[in-house]
Amino acid sequence: MFLSGKRALVTGSTSGIGLAIARGLAAEGADVVLNGFGDKAEIAALCEELGANHVAADLTTAEGAQALMEGAGAVDIVVNNAGMQFVSPVESFPAEKWDAIIALNLTAAFHTARLAVPHMKAQRWGRIINTASAHSKAASPFKSAYVAAKHGLDGLTKTLALELAEHGITANCISPGYVWTPLVENQIPDTMKARNMTREQVMNDVLLAGQPTKKFVQPAEVAAMAVFLCRDEAQNITGANYSIDGGWTAK
Repeated sequence: MFLSGKRALVTGSTSGIGLAIARGLAAEGADVVLNGFGDKAEIAALCEELGANHVAADLTTAEGAQALMEGAGAVDIVVNNAGMQFVSPVESFPAEKWDAIIALNLTAAFHTARLAVPHMKAQRWGRIINTASAHSKAASPFKSAYVAAKHGLDGLTKTLALELAEHGITANCISPGYVWTPLVENQIPDTMKARNMTREQVMNDVLLAGQPTKKFVQPAEVAAMAVFLCRDEAQNITGANYSIDGGWTAK
């Protein structure tokens, strides 16, 4: 297990993509710190399963990010995965929603990185992995805050890569398309009703309309990329933005 002795923090890791990444890192021996909200009993079970600790910090504030990093301790791997979405025309987009999305999807990654880097520099080894999105490379209407945040996350990642290149620290983005998670699956019945569509129509003509493969990305596929980026063989991969989107951004 090549990550034995390394501590990994994964934000937004009590479900979905973040949980898959946490499981992948734990399977390679990492001491994992989970972050996110949810049922206390379920989170306790995850901690037992992974031998992990859990810090439930609100990452929409600088104080919350500080509390998370203090609770996590010195970390060798940071995976910034926590995020949120809101859809609205720009003229009616609530300002508070813009602020919250930028804070969680972008600014939180800045805070975790700045607080983790001193230890990484001292160890001359570190991995910063940011879960971006196909929307870090392409825009969609009515998602102004999300698209802006994910484009910003790509830029932050490149800047970190350049600053940290001589310190044994890499910074990379992973940009999935639609990922098959409970959150996505649970949206299907409401969309079927709203659009008078069958389940198959919603999946193929709405959710997968932009993905040429017409297949959902699986959380384990994103996790496998995150794990690979932590390997020594990936030491010269930095400042990259890896698409896992079924060809969405190739168009």
